[in-house]
Amino acid sequence: MTRTGEQYLDASRDGREIWQDGEPVKDLTRNRAFRDTARSIAHLYDLTHQTEFAPTLTVGSPSGDRIHRAFHIARDYEDLVARRKAHKIWAEATFGFLGRSPDYMASGLAGFAALPEVFAGAEFDGRDNVAEHHRRMSTGDLYQAFTITNPQIDRTKAASEQEEDDLYLRVVKETDAGIVVRGAKMIGTAAAFEVVVGTIEPRAPKDVEYALSFSIPLDTSGLRFVSRTSYEASARSVFDNPLSSRFDENDSLLVCDDVVVPWDRVLVYRDVDASLRQWWATPTYNNFVHQSATRFWTKLEFLTGLAILIAKAKNTYGLPAVQIQIGRLMSWVNIARSMLIAAGTEFVPVPGGEGVMINPEIASAHRAMAGDICPKAVAEVKLLAGGGLIQLPASGYDLLHPELGPVLAKYVRSPGHSAEARIKLLKLTWDALGSDFASRHKQYERFYHGAPHVYLPAVVRDGRPDLSEQLTQSCLDGYELDDSMYGAS
Repeated sequence: MTRTGEQYLDASRDGREIWQDGEPVKDLTRNRAFRDTARSIAHLYDLTHQTEFAPTLTVGSPSGDRIHRAFHIARDYEDLVARRKAHKIWAEATFGFLGRSPDYMASGLAGFAALPEVFAGAEFDGRDNVAEHHRRMSTGDLYQAFTITNPQIDRTKAASEQEEDDLYLRVVKETDAGIVVRGAKMIGTAAAFEVVVGTIEPRAPKDVEYALSFSIPLDTSGLRFVSRTSYEASARSVFDNPLSSRFDENDSLLVCDDVVVPWDRVLVYRDVDASLRQWWATPTYNNFVHQSATRFWTKLEFLTGLAILIAKAKNTYGLPAVQIQIGRLMSWVNIARSMLIAAGTEFVPVPGGEGVMINPEIASAHRAMAGDICPKAVAEVKLLAGGGLIQLPASGYDLLHPELGPVLAKYVRSPGHSAEARIKLLKLTWDALGSDFASRHKQYERFYHGAPHVYLPAVVRDGRPDLSEQLTQSCLDGYELDDSMYGAS
């Protein structure tokens, strides 16, 4: 059975080592840098128990338990539609601002389970571990994060060529209990319950010590998380910071100091090929895109809604120039929505595996589209908001002040909108577009699926350039050079 929000919060009090602003975080459910985002995540779990949402968010499993639909291996088109609808419910509950909500990695684990043969290496067979991991995570409804990017030290050198051995995470020893790992990974997003550690970049054949993947609880001895600045901690109130106060999924540097990983938690071991193929040969990355494309569509809907509310608050909604801007935003919303639906409609069987997945060509194109459109959408809404975003009272408390309140009521209003309603809207807009939280999201969306040099070649790889070449060639073959083409007699 799926967990409740309270069960998620209780499980998070496990002694994990998280550092924030030079201090250890003893309980993230009470710490001001994490607590309200943790409650927002808990709310997602509670939705799975509400009569209105439970049939969409959950599905029966082979064990007889109901699990979150993201863990389910899609067998047909109807399953893909059902998964999209489940992703949409959670995305709308967070307005598209939680990129690594629990259904993200859950869908990735379903991708692992759909093609376990990828994990059968020459020296280590991780198939049984993958199957057990998927079963344990799905039936326990556990929230898993992942960190698969090496620190940005010297990207011109292979892992084994770095000045120090332990800059990137690697195996340093084998024991009867498991493998011992040392090193670091970056951008571990979200305060989860367990983490998958691996590498998504191609590894050189000599980098076998770095070619591994495993899953461990966050309270494992020797595992440390160093958190970035918390926008939640600096939020003044929900009124002044309605998004950053509730949806700041923190990013952390993961550091392993001789961490022991039990053998039954190892998924890939000393296998350069499998460490890469676990993400790309299985449906895992396509499943990631399914969730993230649903979330991105939802986020564009939110930004477009902001634009409409701002225009109405300024009484400019009917102006032709404003209609053009809003029409552009609405077009982008429908491009994102259409690509998502098309990716499901044009589904393909999992090659050599179990079930179906969204169309990889459209999934790759979506990765390129989202990184390009998001900053443009933000810029359009900023243009519509204008100087109103700059001239805002420092705090909502100013409205309650006996002297300031009447001043604001007179000068910070518009037709049909009181000062409080207008300020509330513009505070929300600034948090979404101009705050530190917003800047992080802008950068995050640009690199959500990797750098452009990673996802743009994928469009060529998955987009069947041979078909485009054949069509062009057929046009060229349709005519020959002839004097008559130049009007010769």
